[in-house]
Amino acid sequence: MLVRLDPSSTVPLYDQVAVSIRRALSDGGVTSGERLPPARELAHHLEINVHTVLRAYALLRDEGLIELRRGRGAVVAPGADRNARLTALAKELADEAHRLGVGLDELVTILRRSYP
Repeated sequence: MLVRLDPSSTVPLYDQVAVSIRRALSDGGVTSGERLPPARELAHHLEINVHTVLRAYALLRDEGLIELRRGRGAVVAPGADRNARLTALAKELADEAHRLGVGLDELVTILRRSYP
């Protein structure tokens, strides 16, 4: 799994870590049940604070994409690949709707009409 950071970006580092992991999930780079690198190891590799990685892992846990298990570390949750793909598509759709001036209620109506 490749995690890339852009220190010049305005996006916080923990969010960049989470985005990279989400991308790996949606692209099939990591799969359900697979262990993510230990936070200390990933932080050392990326040359960032371990708490930054832990914050990214907590964010992904709260989204239901990973499970944090004492003694086992971060493990990709069942169905996380599907959820990560849908989350990425939803984010893209929400960003485009916002750019076009479409409100949330209108977007939900459009989605409901589009759902088979």
